[in-house]
Amino acid sequence: MKMSNSRDIAADRATVWAALLSPEALKECVPGAQEVTGTPEDGFEAVVVQKVGPVKATFKGSVTLTDMVEPESLTLSGAGKGGTAGHAKGSAAVRLEEIEGGTRLHYDVEASVGGKLAQLGSRIVDGFAKRMADQFFARLEAAVVPPEEDTPEAETDAADGETPKKGWFRRMMG
Repeated sequence: MKMSNSRDIAADRATVWAALLSPEALKECVPGAQEVTGTPEDGFEAVVVQKVGPVKATFKGSVTLTDMVEPESLTLSGAGKGGTAGHAKGSAAVRLEEIEGGTRLHYDVEASVGGKLAQLGSRIVDGFAKRMADQFFARLEAAVVPPEEDTPEAETDAADGETPKKGWFRRMMG
């Protein structure tokens, strides 16, 4: 499976870059992430619980970052095993471009699955992958974009109850 897209984020490139390298931000942004540990230099270990069609599994995997050109581009490569559900591996080339009012994040993803996941068919798996990417980048944007006003309304969680408060990563950075 291959997928390419871009997303405009109303935050400066350095903030978006820092969030991509932060285990705390990744845990909040990856749908179903239970744990993310590690460093950009040594790689990250993650535990993610997901349901793809009728198959629900806990995936344990690792992600390495290569080809890092701060704050412009990097490649994330990862692999995970979900027991009897199967396995997944892939990579994403990410490029950050300064635009008026923020950052344009471009990504090119190549991924493959095996085991029960592969038996679901490409339509289900591709749809799931697109939904995961959309959720990840929406959560990333929510984490780095500052609230428009310092009001209680600007700090509330989204309706899904899982999206972090707007601008939480930026506030954490100081």
